Amino acid sequence: MRKLIALVFNYSLNGLLAREGTEYYKFCFELLDQQGGASRDEQTLDLLRNAHAHIMGRVAYEGISTNLPKATSHPWSAPMNAGRKVVFSRTLKTADWANTTIAAGDTREEVDKLRHGDDGHILVWGGVGFWRSLMHLDLLDEFRVSMYPYVADEGTRIFDDVPKSYRLDLLSSTATRSGVLELRYGRHR
Repeated sequence: MRKLIALVFNYSLNGLLAREGTEYYKFCFELLDQQGGASRDEQTLDLLRNAHAHIMGRVAYEGISTNLPKATSHPWSAPMNAGRKVVFSRTLKTADWANTTIAAGDTREEVDKLRHGDDGHILVWGGVGFWRSLMHLDLLDEFRVSMYPYVADEGTRIFDDVPKSYRLDLLSSTATRSGVLELRYGRHR
């Protein structure tokens, strides 16, 4: 059975996701550039290339599909354009990004269909409401969190309005030269 892995990039020490246009957002991308940019992040590139599917909510889909398909020089463009994408939405009627389908049915049933099989994993891109709904349904198996050495005053809390009890096990932690912690947590079952 394939695992659902939630990708959480640009997460601050005090629990906020970077919001575009803020100082914290600029800081995250400056650090990435100092490390050689996204093309030097082989771990993430392998994760993208080996995914069975990339799933997301409507808001994340609209944001990502606006830019990434045309940004062919971006290292994530090729694996994302070629990869299978599923948008969970009851309002979206069409999806123009290649290899994209819309899942408008019961979320648990749609995820269960995707999980069958042994090859690859399923990457969960968000948005925040989508992550929270998957947490309430207890469908996420792993979180991959990039925690930045920054205390932000603006951003979005992803862990508000979540189940009362949601225990995780630390699977690995790696500190980068720039001070970013790459954390992997698995759902305690």
